[in-house]
Order: sequence, then C-alpha cells, then structure tokens
Amino acid sequence: MEAASEENKTSLPEESPTAEEEEEDVEQVESDHGSVDAEGDFKEQDNSEELSEAQKKPVPVQKKISETFFYNYKDICSWPFVTENSGIPVNLLTLKHSFGYDCTRRANLLMMDSQTLLYIAGNHVVLVDLKTKSHRYVRSSGGGGIGFIMAHPTKQYFAVGEKGRKPNLIIYDYPSLRPYRILRDGTEEAYVFGDFKHDGTLLASVGSSPDYMLTIWDWKQEKIVLRSKAFSQDVYKVTFSADNEEQLTTCGVGHIRFWKMALTFTGLKLQGALGRFGKTAVSDIIGYVELPDGKVISGTEWGNLLLWEGGLIKVELCRGEQKPCHSGPVSQLILEEGKLFTVGKDGFIRMWNFETIDAADSVDDTGLLEVEPINQLHVGENVSLSFMSKIHDSGQAFWYAQDTNGAIWKLDLTFSNLTQDPECLFTFHSGRIEAMSVSPITYLLATTALDRSVRIYDFISDRQLSEMKFKQGGTSLTWATRVVNPKGNLIIVGFEDGVFRILEVYDPKGLPVIAGTGCAELHLKKTLKPHAAAVTALAYERNGIVLATGSKDKTVFFFAVEDEYEPIGFICVPGPVQALQWSPPSHAQSTLLILCENGFVLQVPAPVPNEHNTASTYQLKNLPMQYFHFYSIKSRIKLEEEIALREKKREEKEKAKLEWIRQQQEMGNKIEEEAEEEPEEEPLPSIYIPEEPSPILCGFYSAAGKFWLSLGGYDSGFLYHCEFSHDDQEDPEDRKDEPFEVIPMEDTDNNPIHQILFCTDRVWMFCGMQNGSLRAYSLQDKDLSADTLKEYWSFSVHDNDYGQIRGICSSYDDRFLITCGGDGNIFTFNILSPEDVQKELKAKIPSPRSGLEKKKAAEDIEDPNAYNIEEVKQKKEYDRKMKEAEEKKQNKREKLIALRHEFLLLLQKNQKLPKHMQLHKEQFEMDRKVFEELDMQTAQRIQLVQNELAWEHEKHSIGLQKLRNQFRDSLEFDAVVIHAIQSNHQISTYRLLVMSHKYYQGKERPSWKRTVLKQAWKQPEKKQISTESRRMTISEGEEEIVEITEVQKPTTHYIESRREKVRRIVEKSDKVKAKIMKRKAEWEELYKSKPSDAYENPKDVEEIKAARENIGCYKLKSAPNYRVPEQELMNIEKKVTQLTSLEVLIHKKKVNMNNEIMSLRDLKVSVIEEIKCLVKELKCIQAALDLSERLPLPLIPQLHPDEVPEKKFEYDADILLKFKEEQEAKPKPQGQLEGSPSSHSFRQGFLQAPSSKEADSMTQAAGAHQIKTASSVVTEQQRETEKAETTEIELEILKREKIKNLYLQETLIKKISALVINFDAELRLLRHKKLKLDVQMKNAELRYVTWYEELLILKNFEKHENLLRERITTLIGEQETMQPKLKGCIAQIEDRKCEIIRLQECEKALYANFQASLGENNEFADFLTKVLTKKVKCMEKKEREADGEDVNEEKGEDNENEENDGESSLGIDEENSVSEDEAFDDSVCPENCNEALFQNTIQLRQKWLEIEEALAKEKKVAANLRKKYDALAKKAKELETSLDTADRELDTFEWEKQQRMNDLYVAVPLKLHQVEYLINGEMPDDFSQALVFTNQSLEYLQRRIVDLHKEKIMQREIYKAAQEQHKQLIQDKKEMEITIRQLEEKCNYLMMKKFGRLVDFEAIQSHSVNIRVEELEVQIMEKEYEHSQELKEWEKRISDLQQQLMKLTKENSSKLQQLNRFYFEKHQLETKLAALKNDMGVEFQHTRTTDIKEKARLESQLKRIAGDTALLRQEISLLNRKGGY
Repeated sequence: MEAASEENKTSLPEESPTAEEEEEDVEQVESDHGSVDAEGDFKEQDNSEELSEAQKKPVPVQKKISETFFYNYKDICSWPFVTENSGIPVNLLTLKHSFGYDCTRRANLLMMDSQTLLYIAGNHVVLVDLKTKSHRYVRSSGGGGIGFIMAHPTKQYFAVGEKGRKPNLIIYDYPSLRPYRILRDGTEEAYVFGDFKHDGTLLASVGSSPDYMLTIWDWKQEKIVLRSKAFSQDVYKVTFSADNEEQLTTCGVGHIRFWKMALTFTGLKLQGALGRFGKTAVSDIIGYVELPDGKVISGTEWGNLLLWEGGLIKVELCRGEQKPCHSGPVSQLILEEGKLFTVGKDGFIRMWNFETIDAADSVDDTGLLEVEPINQLHVGENVSLSFMSKIHDSGQAFWYAQDTNGAIWKLDLTFSNLTQDPECLFTFHSGRIEAMSVSPITYLLATTALDRSVRIYDFISDRQLSEMKFKQGGTSLTWATRVVNPKGNLIIVGFEDGVFRILEVYDPKGLPVIAGTGCAELHLKKTLKPHAAAVTALAYERNGIVLATGSKDKTVFFFAVEDEYEPIGFICVPGPVQALQWSPPSHAQSTLLILCENGFVLQVPAPVPNEHNTASTYQLKNLPMQYFHFYSIKSRIKLEEEIALREKKREEKEKAKLEWIRQQQEMGNKIEEEAEEEPEEEPLPSIYIPEEPSPILCGFYSAAGKFWLSLGGYDSGFLYHCEFSHDDQEDPEDRKDEPFEVIPMEDTDNNPIHQILFCTDRVWMFCGMQNGSLRAYSLQDKDLSADTLKEYWSFSVHDNDYGQIRGICSSYDDRFLITCGGDGNIFTFNILSPEDVQKELKAKIPSPRSGLEKKKAAEDIEDPNAYNIEEVKQKKEYDRKMKEAEEKKQNKREKLIALRHEFLLLLQKNQKLPKHMQLHKEQFEMDRKVFEELDMQTAQRIQLVQNELAWEHEKHSIGLQKLRNQFRDSLEFDAVVIHAIQSNHQISTYRLLVMSHKYYQGKERPSWKRTVLKQAWKQPEKKQISTESRRMTISEGEEEIVEITEVQKPTTHYIESRREKVRRIVEKSDKVKAKIMKRKAEWEELYKSKPSDAYENPKDVEEIKAARENIGCYKLKSAPNYRVPEQELMNIEKKVTQLTSLEVLIHKKKVNMNNEIMSLRDLKVSVIEEIKCLVKELKCIQAALDLSERLPLPLIPQLHPDEVPEKKFEYDADILLKFKEEQEAKPKPQGQLEGSPSSHSFRQGFLQAPSSKEADSMTQAAGAHQIKTASSVVTEQQRETEKAETTEIELEILKREKIKNLYLQETLIKKISALVINFDAELRLLRHKKLKLDVQMKNAELRYVTWYEELLILKNFEKHENLLRERITTLIGEQETMQPKLKGCIAQIEDRKCEIIRLQECEKALYANFQASLGENNEFADFLTKVLTKKVKCMEKKEREADGEDVNEEKGEDNENEENDGESSLGIDEENSVSEDEAFDDSVCPENCNEALFQNTIQLRQKWLEIEEALAKEKKVAANLRKKYDALAKKAKELETSLDTADRELDTFEWEKQQRMNDLYVAVPLKLHQVEYLINGEMPDDFSQALVFTNQSLEYLQRRIVDLHKEKIMQREIYKAAQEQHKQLIQDKKEMEITIRQLEEKCNYLMMKKFGRLVDFEAIQSHSVNIRVEELEVQIMEKEYEHSQELKEWEKRISDLQQQLMKLTKENSSKLQQLNRFYFEKHQLETKLAALKNDMGVEFQHTRTTDIKEKARLESQLKRIAGDTALLRQEISLLNRKGGY
C-alpha cells in the first residue's frame, strides 16, 4: 500500500494484535477437505469428495481464530525486489497516482459506500473518494497481480483474489483496510471470481487454468469447506443463490453448471450438473441470475435470454419479431425487488417482468418466446456496459456501471418522472494504451489508444485536462522537442489509418474570448497521411530539422519541420517499423535508427530538405542505407552453457571419486579397480534457429554505428550489442548478422524487455517488462555491461498477464516516472523523493499563440481509405499522363475527320468524271467489316466444335503426355541404324538416357551478374572515399592556413631570418638522419638476407620434393609392407566422384559419337536428295536420246525405317483415321456403345479437312501431270519435225546435241556412283571408329563395375574409419592445446630461475657489503657474523602474515628448502648457527663495539632474512612449476603415445581395407602379343602369379636406371665444385674480417689523435645542432619583442593616468579652496548672528515674525552648506584613496 500526498490520499492505520489476542489466535490450519475431481465430462456427477480423513480419524480440537485478529499490512504487502549488495534503495520509486482504469476486466467496479469506489489497477486495488477525488491503494501480497475483488454483503469487508504461483485470497476490513483473513491453497495460478454467501458466512472462489478449482471457504476461520474442479475450460463467474443456500452456479466458455451442496450419509458433498444446450447453439455465458424457485436465467452471445430448469433450456426469450433482447452479448443479469434487469454490451439496460419470464414456456418447435421489456435505458452512444454495482445514497438507490469503452457511469433506474439522466463520472482510455509522451518543459502528459482518443493529463495535480476524439485509433505519439517548439505546445499523434495529426495544447484562458470549459484545450493544426497502414513510430531529428514517421506498411517518411511540415520523401524498409531513434548529439553525423518487427535494423542519414527530386514520386532511392539482419545466437549460447555445466559436473564427480579413494587409502582399505560403466549422457541440444525471426521490441544507440537490441520470442533473455557492417549486399534478406556482445538479463527468458528509458544524466536505466513489472538498473553514467546490469530493482506495477508496459517516460526534470501498459493503466511515481510532493510544483499549460481564436481547425482526413501522400502524387502523375493521352487522341480524331472529308471530296470528283474513267466501288473499299464479320462467324462455329471436343481432346492429350514423359522424355538418344547404300555395312547410335541433374549439382558457374554488381558497388565506394579524402585534405589545408594567420604576429626581420635559419638546420638534420636510417635499413636488409647455418636452397628443396613425389612406388598392393600413400587414400566421397566423372565421361563420349552418326544420317539424306535431282535431270536428258542409247537409270536409295525412328511418332489426320478404323474393326464386347457423338463429330472434323500430306501429294501430282503433258508435246513436235525434211545444218546440230546428251548422261551416272561410294566410305570409317569406341566403353564399364564394388566395400568400412579419424583429430587437437601450456610453463620456470639467480646475487652483494663494513682485523667479526646469520623473524613480517602460520614452522621450512637446495650464499653451517643462537644475546651491542656497525649488521640481517624468505618462496614456486611441467609433459607423452597407437590402428585398418579391395576381381582385356609371362616358352594355365604392367612404365624404368647413373656422376662433380667454392669463400671471409679490423683500428687511431677519445659520428651528425635550443631562442626573441610592445603600451597608459591624476588633483585643490571660503563665510555668519542676538533693540521686539523667517532662512542655508561640506569631504577622501595629493 503506497502512501501519497495529504491533499488526495489518506494513510492506512496499522494495528497489531494485543497479547491477549495473540494467545487466542492460532496458526492457520490446512483445510483442504476435498480433492480436485480430475474428470471433466459433461455429465452430471459427483465432483466433490467427503471429508473422509476427518470422519475416519479423530481430529484434534483446534482453536478458532479470534474475531478481533488482524494481520499486519506491511508483513504481507509485496515490496520491490532488490538484488543483494546492489546499493539501490527500496524506495527508489513511490506510487503517486493512477490515472487509468482496466475497463475491459470483468466485474472491475465495486461500491463500498455512497462515496467510495473500488476497482483493480494492475497490482493495486484503488479506492476512489467521489467527493475529493483522492485515491487510496491496496497492493497485492504476492506481486503477481489481482484476479478479482468482491464486497461482503455488509460492506464491512471486501475480498481480493490474487494471481501468481499459489496465490492468496485476502479479506480486508473496510474502511480501515487492514488485512483480516488470508485464504491459502485455493488454486494454482490465479483467482478468477469470488462471491460471498447471502449471509456472508461462506465464500466461493474459482480459479483459472490449469486447475479451474471451485472452492468453498469458511473464510473467517481460513478453512476450505468443499472444493471441486469447476470445468475443463475458462470459468467466468461463480455465485451463491440468494434464496437457496445450498445452490451455486458457475458459467464460462461454452457452459453453465449448477451446483448443490448436498449432505449425504458420507458427509457434505459438492455436486455439479452441466447445463445442456440441446437444439440451441452453444454459447459463452457471461451473465446469469438465480431465480427464487431454483431456475436460472442466463444471457447469450447473440443477445437472447435462456431460461434453465433442471439443467435444460426451458425456453429462449427474445423480443417481438424475433429481435434479440440485446444487440450483442448480455453481460449481467440482476434480480432486484421483483424486477429483472439485463445489462448488454449494446449500451442498453432493459427491465423485464419477472413473473412473465418465470412462467415462460415455449409455444412451438423453435423454442423461442417473444417478450417485450417493461422499460429500457440507453446510456449513450458508443457505450458497452459490462457490470453494475448498486449503492444507496440519501435513501435513493443508484447504480454505478462499468463501461468497457472507458467510462464509469452513475445511473438512476427508477424509471419515473424524476429519473435523473445518466451521468458520466470518469472517462479513461479503453483497452491497451498505445503511446505516451511527456512535455519537455512542464508536468503534462499526453496519451493515445485504439479507442480513438488523445488525452492530456496534469500529473502534478493528478487530473485529466483535456480529451479529443477522432475517427481512428491512435497508435503512436510524441511531444515536440524543445528545439522544435520552445513553448512545448505541439503534439504529433499517429493513427491506425496511416494519418498523423499535429495538435496544439493551449490554455483557453489566454484567449481574448474564452472558448471551452476545460483547463486545457487541443487544437488541430495539421493533418497529413504519409502511410497506408498504422503509424507505429514518430521521431524528431536532434536538431529539429526533420520529422521521421514509421509505419506497418514498411515505409519511413521524412518531413521538413517547418510551419507546414513539407514532405521530403520516404524509403522502403524490409519489415513493419517497430521504433525510430535519431542519433544523439554526441555522434558526428545525424542518422536514423530504424527497428523493424521482423529482425531488421537499418541506419539512414538525415535527408536534406529540397535536395531530392520529388516531381514524380516521393521515394528516396539514392539515400544510403545500412542493413542489419539479426541472426539468432541464443541456441549457441545455451549449448555453450550446457557444455560448461556438464564439464563442471564431470570435474566435481572426478574430485569426489579421488577424495573417496584417498580416504579409503588412508583407512588402509584395498581398492579394486573396477571398470565403471559411465552413464550415457544425453545428446547435446542441436543448434536451433527459429523459422520466423524473433520480433525486435526496442533498441537504442550505444555509439556511432552500434546499438543495443531487446528481442522477444525465442531470442528473449539477453540484450544484444550489434554493429552495422560495411559489406553491403544486394539482398538484405540473405544477410545473417550476429551481435558482437551479449548481456544475459536475469529472469527475462519468458519476460522480455519491451521498453527502455534512460534518465537525463544516465544514472538510472528503467526497463518495462512483458509481465507489467518495472525494473531499474543503476548505471552511474557507465556503459552497459554484464556487471552494471547484474544488480537491479524490480517492482510489479501493471497486470502480470496482459499488462505489458507500452511506454515509460520521465518528467523533464527527472523527478517523476510515468508508465502505461496494455491493461489500460497509467501510473506516476516519485523518483527518490519524499512521499509528499512539494507544493510549489505546478504544471504550466502553454498559452495560445496569437490569433488562434480566429483560425479554424485544419481540415481533417476522416476517410480511412483516403489516398496517402505518395498515392496522391501518383494519382496526379497518372491524371497528367491520361490528360496528355486524351489530348493525343483528340488530335488523332481531328486528323481522321480531316482525312474523311478529303475522301468525300475525292468521291465527288470521281462522280464527275466520265464513266469509263471512273473508279469502281470495290477499288474504294477500305473497310472489310462485312468479310470480317463472316470470318468471325466461321471462327465462332469452329470454336464451338472445339469446345464440344475439348474434354476428350484434353483427356487424350494428357494420356499422350504421360506416355511421352514415361518413355520418350527420359531418352536423350534413341537407337538409330544407318545403312550403307551399296553394301551391307551399318552403324547404330547408342541408346542413351538423360543424365540425372545430380551430376551437375555443386558445379557453380561463374555469374557475370555478380561480378558486375561487385564492381558497381566498389566504384561508388572508391569515388566516395576519394572525394571524402579530397575534402579532408582541403579542409585540413584551410585549417592550417587559418591557424597560421591566427598565430602570426608582428615580428622583426631578424626573427624571421633566425626562424629561416632554424628551418634550414632542421632540414639538414632531417636529411642526415634520413641518410643514417636508410643506411641502417640497408644493413638490416643485408643481415636479414644472410642465410642461416641450416639454410637450404629453395630450388633444391623443390626438386627433392618433386623427386620424392614422382619417384613412384612399385610395391604390390598385396604386399604386407605396402601402405597406401596419403594422396591416394580413398573414401566414399572420392569414389563417388570417380564414378560420377566416369559416368559423365562415358556419356559424353557416346553423345559425341551419336552426334557424328546423326551427321552421317543427315549426309545420307542430302545424298538422296542430290541423287533425286540428278536422276530427274538424267531423265530429261534421256528423253532426247534413243532407247538404244539410254543407259539404265541408277536406283534412288531410300531411308530405312530404323534410320528415322522418330517418324514412328509422327502422325496426321489420315493416320489417326486409319488407326481408328482398325480399332473399330476389332470385335467389341457386348454392351459397349458404338460411339459417342463427340467421337463422331471428331471423325467428321478430320474427314472434312484434308491433311497436309494429301495437299502435298496433290500438288506433286499436278506438277507431274504438267511435266507429262509438256514432254508429250515435245515428243509430238519432234515427230512432226522428223516427218519434215531436215537440212544438213539441222542434222549437224542434232548430232552435236546427241553427243552432248550422251556425255551428260555418262557424267551424271558417274557422279551418282561417286556420291554413293563416298557415303559408304564415310560410313565404314565411322563404323571402324565406333568399334574402337565400343572397346573403350566396354573397358570403362568394366572399370565402373570394379569401382562400384570398391564403393560397396568403402561403405562397409566407413563407420569404423570415421571413428578412427575422429579419434586422431581429437588427439591432435588435445596435443595442439597442450603445446602452449608446456611452453608457458617452461617460460615461467625460466623466469623463476632468473629471479632465484638475482636473489642469490643480492645475497652475495649483501655479504660483500657486510665484509666491507667490518674492515680488517675487527675483533667483533665473529660476533657480528653470528648476529648476521642468526635466524630471527622480523615483527613486520609477522604482522603481515595472513594465514597465521607458526614462525618456527616457517623456519623449519626455510631450513629444509635450504638443505634441499644445498646452497648457502653466505657459506655458513646452519646447524652451528642454530645451535649457537642461544649462547649470546644479539639484542645488546657488546662493549667497545661500534654501535653504528652493530645497527648496520642488524639492518643487514633483516634484509638478508627478507632475501632468504623471497628466495625460499621462489624456489617453492619453481618446484611447483616443475611438478606442473612434469605432469603436463607426462600427459603430452601419453597423448603422443595414444596418437601413435591411433595412427598405427588407422594404418592397419587402411591395409585391411586395401586387402579387401585386392580380393576383387578386375577384368583386364589383353592381346596375345602382350602376354610375356611364359614358362618354357609356353603360356601357363594359371596366371595367378602374373603381374599386369604397361610397356611404357617398364621402358621408363629401364631408361631411368641409365639416367640415374649419369645424374649420380654429375651430382658428384657438382658437390666437388661446391666444396672447393666453400673453401674459397671461407678464406675470403677471413681476409675481409682482417681488413675490416685493420680499418677499424685505423679509424680509432685517427679519432684518438684528433679528438682525444672515440666519437660516435652518427650521433654527432644527428645532434650537431640542438634544434630545441634554437627554437627556444627564437621564441625568447618573440616573447621579448612582445613584452617590449606591451611595456610601451603600459607606459603610455601610465602617462595617460598621470595626466588624469593631475587633472583630478587640480579639481581637488579648487574644491578645498571653495571649502575654505565656505568655512570663512560660516564663521562670519555665526559672528553676525551672535551679535544680532546680543544687540536686539526694542524696535525689533514686536516684529518676531520677520526674525523667525530670517532665522529659518539662515538655518536652511547652513544646512545646505553643511551638506556641501560633507560631499566635498567625501570627494577628498575618495581622491586621497586614489593616490592624490
């Protein structure tokens, strides 16, 4: 329970039980007297259990809870959760006020008295005082939310049923609000409804899923009387009957149930009967009421009433004409004073005659009975009533109604002349609040929701100021920033139809004419529709120049923030927009972060207004965008956590086992090593990537290009730190971007973060969760990390089921925090401030702008289907194009009219011409519409016939296609046999099937498109980089110029010359340094190029490697020592690749051969065609010859049917008809129809149209007939000419023609013969080639069979081989992991050794120092040596010891370490020193001993002890490191042994696999001359000992022997020459070293002679001039010049001041002189006055008036002079302080 301000809240009194009450009180008794009935059938059954245990066993007497017992509210109230040691105060937030109301919750309104209203708000119960409007709050005890509230019949108590794990049901006392009773274990998850019995003794409650438990309580004793499962689905309500104490009723989803508490012979039971709907449709029942006679009347979803009796529907009630009682569900029924009231969602309250309804019965089979209401009340438009509560006020009954559309009404249901109109007491948002924002300058809050309203709140005075309604629901809202609107009176609201509206908030009191009655008013300033769907996000750019709007239509629109908000343009994004955020001012560039629901995040720069071309569209296509597509990594994180957890458990188990073995060994028990079977671990979860991307809930910038994301769904539970990558891809959908940092958030796997808010100073980060809770993380201006987000503060605020926080805002001064949720509630909190708000805080409502009262509201867009901005632009563009098209059409029409007019003139001219010159009408015919009409009719008839035959045509086409797919399409080549023309030779193609697509998978072809796109991406990037670099260089140059101009000061010429001199010196020095560095670099390069002692020539290495690879292995594969080379190891993948490549190669060879054969067939076709032409020509020639002279015509070759097998599948109409006749000629079975009309028409269609073949034959016949007629004509002419007498010339011509024809005849016959012979030769050559290919193909098939058998063997061995290889890989990985550990351990050991040596050296140095301090012949040398060597532990070390070990033990350990090491830096026997420690006292200096020497010895002993202790520790650490190294080395050796064993096993396995392959039979076709394995000159019968070896290999080996012998001799000669060269080089090296040494000696001699010492010339050259000194001298000159100038200025100022001082001194002197005069005058006047007083005459005694006036005048003059004197004194003193004189 939260306290609040004194103005509007009252604190709750706390009362604790007294001592007497505590004695009477007893602990709560577990009172589960029944069990849940798990059966959920729909039959009437006994669902309760008797108190069997209570009856069978005696129950001890339990004391009753006292009537005066109360719980302490603070003990049961839920408080914020704060992680331990976080330092976050519990009272970080204190509740100030609740603005909202969960109006959609059932029965969320109670009246405790006439002035107190009760309802649920999230985790609070709110009590509202209707008079003062103040609130009091009761908080839930578990923090899981509140399920229901119910008032006791006496209104003295009210029950609060909570939600959560094992929730409580708490009874509070009213009005003290003290917890009275707590009822436990009534349900599992949440209470849904509860009801007190009419007399208030019992309480019934019902729970939600999963148990749906109905519980009857003796609530005062906190006992369960009865319990049972209410139903198997959601239950809405439970009530006791007002007239029958034993009857209860429950209702819910699709059911109503009637219960009785029956007392049977076995005890009290709860029996339930399920209502049966019968013929009536099943309905969800929300409201019902029990009638006095046991009947129940309930509502339905469709608005009618159902009268139940005995578990059955007696009658269904409706209004006249079968209208429903309500237009919608009936939410509540009330029986009050003999009247039945029904409350409907349609806003009507109707009163019915109870007697009519109670006696109602169905009159027909419909089961409906029409009844009219007595009275009705329509509360108002857009009202949806769900619950009413009655209270009496001043003797009159009033009803308070809950409106699910966001209101609370006060109603008078007396239905009389004095009935008051419905009064709306409060209005709220209805349902989920979509958006919220606060004013940047004052304490005002704006909200919007889907209830189509925008509301303004003052959260200081806790009141609603204004409300404005629209046609569509609001989906987003933001308050204009201070940069955009300094007055803070602009609000931008986005709506679900894509519209956003700009509203002005103003105080109507500031108008000349006050308009409106509220404290604040809203004025519609601008309306724009940029989107086609809901506007989900609004954001102002940080400088206030641009407004960005995002929508569910996957677009983001930009507007120039001016008075008119002119559109700039929009961009398309990959998903619906979830949120928008501009980069903060700390970023260099202003960019917009766009979060999409489907996992996409985009970043775009702020567009510049008036820079983009929006003539045709507003889409910004050139705006650069960066994409981030979130790729889930949660599964991988969980997998890593699981692996780490299992490893930890395994280590703990191993430690426990070792500990047990150690204990057993200490006890002396023998341990038998037994092979323990380790339980099989569950397989690790696989990597899971959700099919649908997890939604992005919120996000924010962390740095430029980096941002944090919170996701829902599967990927909730983490905050993901992401970054935009620079590898832009063409398709964002293909991106898989992963976050680079992940922070786990505690308890957020199923409760993701929906909203995140940072305070202005980033001290706090507030998170709104899905379960309605609010979290706070203390950042203290730190970046987000796992440490900063480990500690948090959490508080349940909104409803835990549906109250996800939709918005979090803080006030402009971070004093207040406001949250809004999906439950419709708005809460305001004080942030780290006292509970009472400071009274001086006040919200200032912005004043109206000038002239606002004269301006009308902007024109609103009310049509949800109105065009958006882009559609309007496109519509204008479309209208413009259509207008241009219409203009073109009009121009065409005008041209056609002109042409038509011209045509008419031509017709007139034609008529005027004579008839023989006139053109006919057909010649003028331009339009053949008539013929087109006839053609169209013919086409229609043809189409009609085709439609009639369409089904059969399609059926046969499908059948034919299936046959083709089965038998034809799978063939790539059919068997084609080509025959020779003159011989019997023939050649056939290979019958090939189409190759499977699997052989072409994985063979990715290079994509030119991808390459072009990459180049296209790179070019603009390069251009952009170059332009940016150019701009940077230009800007840097400008900056340098500016800096130079600013730095330059007036200097003398000498300073400039010195500066130039320094610059030249610097340049010279830089050149010398560069030369030295260059020489050093050359030497370094030279030394780097020097080969090491183990250097090998790369050329030799390559040659050796090539020789080893190509040396060849001629061992038999069956030999025991044969090992398969690494490169020849075979596995399944390689073998499958071999088989695939072989099959592809075979197919390729066969295809090539088939192509050659098909080319041969084409050649034969062309030969036949040519022979036909030649025969035809030959016939023409023979027609001119006699029969005796004619040679026999050559036969024209024909194609055989098997040469053109494809012709078998060619058909025409004749072939089909012939086939049909053959089919019809076959005998048909009886009963089969002769034919269908469709087939008859099909036949007729084919008979009517001749085939193309017939047409060709007809044309050929016609042509032949013409040839015959022509030839007959020729012969007749010849006969006529023969009959005529011929001349000699004619005879000679005939003779020549005859000779020519004979020659042509012979030539043509030879040509035909040559064609035939050539073709046959080509066929025989190709046949021979194919035979060779057949042999190759047969060998390839044999090899294929062998390889396939090998593949089967490899498959059998695959599993075992994979296991061995995985084992080797694991061992190699462990070995690689072990090597760094060994190296690190060795390095540490070396470091320890160095440290030990250093300490030993320190010991020696210390002892040498001690010996030096003793001097020679010191009589106390032995004593001081004993003092030095005595083992004494210093007190400082004792104090610093943290472990508290004993000093003697440490001494013993030191002694043991020293003995083990066998070394002592001082060389003194430790036993003697220890034994003699007691013989003398080292704490007192002996007599005659130097005190300083003694103290020095004591100090040296202390240092020596410290060194000894450090040395012992280092040795101990070194020993531990050595042990660790030995253990690691042992483990590494074991790994190496295991690896060698695994390698040997793998080699053995490979050998076994090879032997299995050797057992395969391989067919090798050989010719007899290839067999050289002979025994006694004959071939043996057994070839098992034979070896197949190629001749080429054998010859190569024989040649290789000779080559190797020659190469050996040559290598020996090369080696001998290399040895001689090596000796010569060594001699040269020695001579060069001697020369270098001589030169160095000479150089040193010359330096000593000249300089007197050795000098480093490089250092001299590089440091010949101290550049810094020169620069400082120049700076000193500049400073001196500046100081001289400044000194001159000061001298000038001093002279001016001296002149001014002289002037002031003169004025002072004149003032003093004036003062002196005034003193003198004063003295004279005083003397004169005194004389006047003394010498008064009698004549003046009667004129006192004149004297008095004169005296007054003189006194005033004196006062004036005194005033002037005082002023002069002040001026004099002022001048004296300034130094005047």
